[in-house]
Amino acid sequence: MLFEWIRALHIISVIAWMAGMLMLPRLIVYRIESVPGGETDQTMDKAIRRLRMIILNPAMVLTWVFGLTLIALQWPGIMSQGWMHLKLAMVLGISAMHGVFVGMSKKVHTEKQPKAKTLRMLNELPFIFAIIAVIAVVVQPFS
Repeated sequence: MLFEWIRALHIISVIAWMAGMLMLPRLIVYRIESVPGGETDQTMDKAIRRLRMIILNPAMVLTWVFGLTLIALQWPGIMSQGWMHLKLAMVLGISAMHGVFVGMSKKVHTEKQPKAKTLRMLNELPFIFAIIAVIAVVVQPFS
């Protein structure tokens, strides 16, 4: 029963993390396209900070904690499965994108400001990584 509770909490935290990962680049684009110091700029800055502190960072940490706990409960059998290596690679990719997006959010209205077009293209990567991770877990193509 403990395993199922941890798995449920892992899935819930992944959903929250992905929701935030899909929102953050869009909020950054809105801020980039706003007038520096204007009302929209300030509103988006506040929204970005709240999203990071209330949803994104806690959800990422909880996803990792619950995921590693699930691995520990099934060790070593699960680590011999090819699909698990693919899933971990995708989670590392999502974590890297999390860092990239947070870094970009801190560079708005500076000389190193990201391009809105770049953010729009990168916005879909975490979701693609999540799709691959889910297929790896559910279908287990490399079992």
